[in-house]
Amino acid sequence: MFRILPRLLPLACILTIGLLVCACDPLQADNWPEWRGPEQNSISRETGLPVSWSEAAGVAWKCKLPEWGTSTPAIWDDAIFLTSHVDDKRLVLLRVDKTTGKIQWSRRVGTGSAPRMPLGQKSGEVRRHQKFHKTHNLATPSPATDGQIVIVHFGNGDLAAYDFQGNQLWNRNLQTDYGQYTIWWGHANSPVLYENLVISVCMQDSCKDLPGEVSPSYVVAHDKRTGQVRWKTSRMTDSIAEHCDSYTTPIFFRRDGRTEMLVMGGEMLDAYDPASGRRLWYLPGLLGNRVITGPTVAHGMVYTTRGMRGPFLAINPGSEGKRPRTDIDWKYDQGTPDSPTPVIWGELVFLVSDRGIARCLDALTGRLLWKERLRGNYRASPLAAESRIYFLNMKGLVTVVAASPRFERLAENQLDDDTIASPATSDGNLYIRGHKWLYCLAR
Repeated sequence: MFRILPRLLPLACILTIGLLVCACDPLQADNWPEWRGPEQNSISRETGLPVSWSEAAGVAWKCKLPEWGTSTPAIWDDAIFLTSHVDDKRLVLLRVDKTTGKIQWSRRVGTGSAPRMPLGQKSGEVRRHQKFHKTHNLATPSPATDGQIVIVHFGNGDLAAYDFQGNQLWNRNLQTDYGQYTIWWGHANSPVLYENLVISVCMQDSCKDLPGEVSPSYVVAHDKRTGQVRWKTSRMTDSIAEHCDSYTTPIFFRRDGRTEMLVMGGEMLDAYDPASGRRLWYLPGLLGNRVITGPTVAHGMVYTTRGMRGPFLAINPGSEGKRPRTDIDWKYDQGTPDSPTPVIWGELVFLVSDRGIARCLDALTGRLLWKERLRGNYRASPLAAESRIYFLNMKGLVTVVAASPRFERLAENQLDDDTIASPATSDGNLYIRGHKWLYCLAR
């Protein structure tokens, strides 16, 4: 299914500067255009961010949300965009005014429900239909924006583009186009923007060990102005069942004069030319079941977990074709995260396990520098800013620590909401999306 809506803006109004999110543009430092921010690494270059707050102090405003979702807000100038799944029926995009915290408009993108799967092994025909973990719903993929168009994606396959006035420019559904999702715990991959393209990934149970058709995994690019398919690349691996599943989002990496798009999942790390979809290189055999934590780039290296609390790896990115295991520079295999993506500040890597054990590693050697228990359970990815690390647990508690090779707890800050979405920053403020509220936190 694909349709372009009649209320298209004039072309001159929707041409963009072609945001390249592999590097931080200083002119866009106050914006948070997608999940994990302008550099795709959960690093904020903001200054003056708050360190301490509570429900009684430091909350500039809080916006009541139509429940609920776990997508991270996308922020551009005075506009905050986020998605929500209302009453397990309506899939909505909201624009919130960054100054006042008021909802400026709400648009229904589509409808759908999030069928739940009891914890335990799937088998047979059940595997051919995605089921959602209790911690998230169809509003898990985060929106992305280039300052003129905002792209939204939902776990039912809906992919759509809107202008900043709330006019829908186009929409299509990836399940309708390419088959039903078969990922075990609910599709959650966020779209990314590259020049004039919207790029989406689907990495899911191939069902190739079952009778019947194989379920495809793929990377696909659409024209961000029209929704037309520009390229589509198959991404099948040797993995079986849940090992095929990945909930990660692509990131861009600039090296040797070219931009590479990195994708992690299906027990493989690989790189693509984002303009054409051609695969450049791949490192298979990263055994470790399904992957939730995404890759991160620093010091010319790719850092990633093998998935499901598998080893954390530092990988020398390869040249063309199949890469050897010797590309792995070092690994660390104690208490790695299942969900939160690690963040790198300088030559330090900061990780937090789902059960709340935070660690600091030397980014160049993998040596453990410190390990400390934080309170609560964690799904959100930590944020790095101003030589500080912000760890957000699932119950609204943010522990702020120094980005230092020695552990120093700076503050613990409690909000009254459930929190799974990763935090965002803009104009010196910190934004935290909960199930009920969107918070703007200020000094």
